[in-house]
Amino acid sequence: MAIYLIGDLQGCDGALGRLLAQIDFSPSRDTLYLLGDLVNRGPESLAVLRRLAALGDAAHCLLGNHDLHLLAVAHGVRSPGRKDTLDDILAAPDRDALLDGLRRRRMAIRLAHGEQDLLMVHAGVLPAWDAEQVLALAGEVERVLRGDDLPGFLGTMYGNLPDAWDPGLQGADRLRVVVNALTRLRFCTPEGRMDFVSSEGPDDAPAGFLPWFDVPGRRTAGITVAFGHWSALGWLERPNLLGLDTGCVWGGCLTAVRLGRRWGDNERIQVHCEQVLVPGKNAGR
Repeated sequence: MAIYLIGDLQGCDGALGRLLAQIDFSPSRDTLYLLGDLVNRGPESLAVLRRLAALGDAAHCLLGNHDLHLLAVAHGVRSPGRKDTLDDILAAPDRDALLDGLRRRRMAIRLAHGEQDLLMVHAGVLPAWDAEQVLALAGEVERVLRGDDLPGFLGTMYGNLPDAWDPGLQGADRLRVVVNALTRLRFCTPEGRMDFVSSEGPDDAPAGFLPWFDVPGRRTAGITVAFGHWSALGWLERPNLLGLDTGCVWGGCLTAVRLGRRWGDNERIQVHCEQVLVPGKNAGR
């Protein structure tokens, strides 16, 4: 039995198929953990959702910002973007089943494997949160996503404020901070104020900001955090840190990590993404 972590797919089903063939993946034997942004920008988002649904319990998926965007568009609370490539899902005969499955995916996952203790998120975590709090806050969002008023939540989900965590936050403001941290975060201040403008590499942080994982005193520093979302960062491997968004949809690679019993036993596997760009839609991030 093997356990694999996989970075952002963004609708690149061809690359996912080649990666699964390369690792000789068997759903009866192996397990996948996908770190979010399953859909959008790439040409085969519908195929991705169908493939992952067919894998059942062998594929555990996080929700990324593009996945939440799909739910918002499908429920009529957000207009499709010019660069979106979601029409095949929205027009599919099985769209309702696929979207219902998507809303039941996770916002954060913790996994113990051998000597490794991993926390998986799509984008990042705020410095004041420890792993238990991340999972608890993710659970608050997951319950709303699976609840009866999904359109109401999606309608209040967007916005950049509040841009910092306060334990006293309630309602839509509280959920918005959690969603933004888990699915959009790249840079924040040492006090935890988030930036949502820059998508450049870590050396181009706005003045006063740091990559979230470099903030001194970050309370998740003692657990391995695996994340995607940041294609300009690319592959990142440090003690207790794995960045797996290697820009597949932008002509880079799709990356998987096979977990070993110990940190030094992890194995990186990559396939090049030969996706066909959609003119006028998936140019630019």
